Amino acid sequence: MARALVTGASRGIGAAIAKAFAAAGHDVAINYRSNHAAAQAVQAAIQASGGSAELAPFDVANGDATLLGLQALDYLARPFTIVVNNAGIIADAPFPSLERDDWQAVTRTTLDGFYNVTRPVVMPMVRGKWGRIINISSVSGVVGNRGQTNYSAAKAGLIGATRSLAQELAKRNITVNAVAPGLIDTDMVKDVPPEFISAIPMRRMGRPEEVAALVAFLASDAAAYITGQVIGINGGLA
Repeated sequence: MARALVTGASRGIGAAIAKAFAAAGHDVAINYRSNHAAAQAVQAAIQASGGSAELAPFDVANGDATLLGLQALDYLARPFTIVVNNAGIIADAPFPSLERDDWQAVTRTTLDGFYNVTRPVVMPMVRGKWGRIINISSVSGVVGNRGQTNYSAAKAGLIGATRSLAQELAKRNITVNAVAPGLIDTDMVKDVPPEFISAIPMRRMGRPEEVAALVAFLASDAAAYITGQVIGINGGLA
């Protein structure tokens, strides 16, 4: 089985993806920035189910810290052949009141995080002639959302990066795809107004496990001919 790295995996969608990979038999590295207790809980749950998981504490927005973190994971000798760029934050505000720090924090975590993590691990994948890169975008990156100009821009940028990198790596048997969730029942959307739920044709939020199942499929051999795609999972919202 493969060795997988999931960023932002201490909770929510990332934690569900890490658990799904472990259930599929992959060795999983659980990346997180600061919530050590939550990451340990994910690791313990995986190990209790007979899976293999290690902790990978580093901030993907920081290029130097990311490289050091990957080196600590011995990524050259034991390459990651599955990478999920899931780490992301929100700092919502109407654009006229959107502070520069909030713009940069969001874009650096999503876009710089994609670059900082993916660039070092690509060449080992190329040499091995197999890999799966899955980027977690958002419905906001596809259709936009009021008050989320920074978040939408970052997630849309991730889609562009996905499509371009897919073309570069396809001949090496490496697929690159994006998953664009809608409203998923996590801490990030715990205060969502009821009218947002009623706007979803299915009239409910998605579950992290539903997103994880899609990501696990894209990481499998069954998805070997799918690359450069953006797959929505949003209950019919877009």
